[in-house]
Amino acid sequence: MATISRLTTPSPAASASTLKPRSSQPKTLIGFYSGSTFIAKVSSSKLAVRSNPAIRGPLVVRCSQGGNGGPAKRTVLHDLYEKEGQSPWYDNLCRPVTDLLPLIASGVRGVTSNPAIFQKAISSSNAYNDQFRELVQSGKDIEAAYWELVVKDIQDACKLFESIYDETDGGDGYVSVEVSPRLADDTQGTVEAAKWLHKVVNRPNVYIKIPATAACVPSIKEVISLGISVNVTLIFSLSRYEAVMDAYLDGLEASGLSDLSRVTSVASFFVSRVDTLIDKKLEKIGTPEALDLRGKAAVAQAALAYQLYQKKFSGPRWEALVKKGAKKQRVLWASTSVKNPAYPDTLYVAPLIGPDSVSTMPDQALQAFIDHGTVSRTIDSNVSEAEGIYSALEKSGIDWNDVGSQLELEGVDSFKKSFESLLDTLQEKANSLKLVSL
Repeated sequence: MATISRLTTPSPAASASTLKPRSSQPKTLIGFYSGSTFIAKVSSSKLAVRSNPAIRGPLVVRCSQGGNGGPAKRTVLHDLYEKEGQSPWYDNLCRPVTDLLPLIASGVRGVTSNPAIFQKAISSSNAYNDQFRELVQSGKDIEAAYWELVVKDIQDACKLFESIYDETDGGDGYVSVEVSPRLADDTQGTVEAAKWLHKVVNRPNVYIKIPATAACVPSIKEVISLGISVNVTLIFSLSRYEAVMDAYLDGLEASGLSDLSRVTSVASFFVSRVDTLIDKKLEKIGTPEALDLRGKAAVAQAALAYQLYQKKFSGPRWEALVKKGAKKQRVLWASTSVKNPAYPDTLYVAPLIGPDSVSTMPDQALQAFIDHGTVSRTIDSNVSEAEGIYSALEKSGIDWNDVGSQLELEGVDSFKKSFESLLDTLQEKANSLKLVSL
């Protein structure tokens, strides 16, 4: 199960280059434990989710045999959507999926998952054991059993978000599931996997996640043309982002559908990992000018990505598709957790607020924003500054395309390792239950 403890942080407006590590302050700690009980030390917050009326504290998200229970108050997440048009999603999924109900009540409007999330959920919980045992006893191999575990979670989560999907006429309420990371360099294999996942999940509000690798950009076009909604993931550069948007538009145009309103998409532009890599490069460069740019690259690039998004989804080409009911491929800010404790814990949420966009937040970022986030349109409040930072980084020796390529390779590799690790864990679990022979 996952538990969240309270954290305090400096103001998001503080300069990242002058912030000092918060070594004396409590930090968010997420731990995964096996077993059916847990102890969480929490303190008061704007959002109270209670399984025991005697305990009051911040949002607690856990993978367990029992739900969190209790109603949730109105939070800044409601304001984020209602006042600024940005949809807050939750970047996590585990059993029981009913643990998502307090989050939905708090304003969460969708869920994203990936191989790493399922690796943690399945390997650290007993909630999957009964279904897994039945699957293996029925003759399913380990990978087939894995996909059935995943599909059940996705279907159950889709049901929880169905009302949001219906209320927004397909504009929100999506649950994302990713194709096998083994297919990141396989164009046609990705298409077939997306078709299969879409068919077996069989829910209108499912997003099939496809990585934005060079091999899979053509896959995105084909899958969209088939009327399958897609979450394009692992986008790290402006050039690749533009290729992803073009693939979406090409797919809509190639679909032949007279009504495009049910084919939607988001483009997951990763944020914090950009700073993690570029900060290391800046420290290696070592000049005062380079060091002053630490913690600024990711938000600056995201601001420019939003400018690309606004430009791409306007003009004659887009208007022709709108007449057929087409909806924008919303930009989704992913990797919003802060990796460097010296930076504000809402650094990758607060400066990226803008209409027709999505922010998917893991536990730390979500709790931090609910606790002390401020809602205002920030994504295009200072585009000229973002352009200046982007150019200054280039002048300092940062090659943005190289950064994007490296992060993409690392992201694909990370998901592959999580996927393989989980299959190994399931094999061990099967062996320990004496369900399959060694």
